[in-house]
Amino acid sequence: MKKQFAVLGLGNFGGALVEEFSKLDVEVIAVDKDEEVVNKYTDKATYVVKANVIDENALKAIGITNIDHAIVSFGDDIENSILATLLLKELGVKEIWVKATNDYHQKVLEKIGADRVIRPERDMARRIAHHVGSESIIDYIQLSPDYSLVEIRVSRKLHNKNLFDLDARAKYGCTIIGIERENEMIVSPSAHESILKGDKLIVIGGNQGIKRFEEDV
Repeated sequence: MKKQFAVLGLGNFGGALVEEFSKLDVEVIAVDKDEEVVNKYTDKATYVVKANVIDENALKAIGITNIDHAIVSFGDDIENSILATLLLKELGVKEIWVKATNDYHQKVLEKIGADRVIRPERDMARRIAHHVGSESIIDYIQLSPDYSLVEIRVSRKLHNKNLFDLDARAKYGCTIIGIERENEMIVSPSAHESILKGDKLIVIGGNQGIKRFEEDV
């Protein structure tokens, strides 16, 4: 059975989420209190509903209790964002992600039980800084304060070395979970897989280990 998602708030961020879910053929309910905004997404979401997302009866009426994953995306309205998160928790929604505007907003959301707090502008700034500040890092995703996932461009000195020789786990505490080679993705490569010039390594690990790995390779 497919997971069901709900996006509450169809501003720039929420609207973009709905459009991406639509491309992935994901079942999604799009909710906003503004009828004009709602009408923009009638052909992009599975269901589009005009409703006040801090009204418990309205949320029940759209079947929010059957949703697996809700995303509260009107971060600029801090009060309503917090109230909507509380309501979703009380109604038993399994997974709740919420867009936050600032550190204070994030702390409150974490305190009341949001499963994940999204800071799009900050997260994108980090990805850009790591990409621009490094010759080898192509992409960077922070998983926690101490761990990240990065995509690293292979240098000439790694050409024809295999993962066993590289021994990234023992030397750096990092795990190479994939190799992108031209149009192919090698997932969970074996220890005897050779690395070729032009490959991109998908690496997960502690930030300090990743930094040392990047400097060495």
